[in-house]
Amino acid sequence: MHLKGVVGLFPANRSEDGEDVHVYLDEAARAAGTPEATFCMLRQQAEKENDDPYLSQADFVAPAGYKDHLGMFAVSCFGCDDLVNKFEAENDDYSKIMSQALADRFVEAFAEYLHRGIRTEMWGYAPDEELDEADLLKIKYDGIRPAPGYPSQPDHTEKRTMWDVIKAEELAGIQLSESLSMMPAASVSALVFAHPDSQYFAVGQIGKDQVESYGARKKFELSVMERWLSPILNYERD
Repeated sequence: MHLKGVVGLFPANRSEDGEDVHVYLDEAARAAGTPEATFCMLRQQAEKENDDPYLSQADFVAPAGYKDHLGMFAVSCFGCDDLVNKFEAENDDYSKIMSQALADRFVEAFAEYLHRGIRTEMWGYAPDEELDEADLLKIKYDGIRPAPGYPSQPDHTEKRTMWDVIKAEELAGIQLSESLSMMPAASVSALVFAHPDSQYFAVGQIGKDQVESYGARKKFELSVMERWLSPILNYERD
């Protein structure tokens, strides 16, 4: 088994309406207002019983006029599928399961190592970070690395935007299936936010008004958008 990955760091700003994040190839493109891509975000909408804000990942990126960035990466463990096929042919279930478990652990460790490198060196927004293993596991560092399809951004279609920007398939051989699962299966992808107040959260249930707005920004038909977001809709689809 061997590990491969690709990482990108791009100038970025929150959109004027505060709901999405524009990423640029370089500072010249930012100055010209010509984004390479736009990451569309979802916002918490279910009514809260306190004064907590209704969060979106876009909140963690500075608005236009400020120099901010967005990081992203995709990493995979290659070779596990060949081992699994070999052990299946030999009816060796134990070795098959262990191979899959090791591949998952390897790629998670690689993702954690890469994220630390982004924080301390590549982006370098936390150059003096010194955390032990316990603090790393407690996520005591600044910034977050949520993945499209997870609670902070439940829409898997945003992986396509990331793949286009960092060229994950061309540079690292990491593919997306029709259902937008990553291949190989032992893969991790993430957007990287540096904002010191950034946090993991769940978008939760959303209404049709937000789905319509979100779909329009992505140029998706409503029915298609509803299919991708079906687990978090607070209404019955037509």
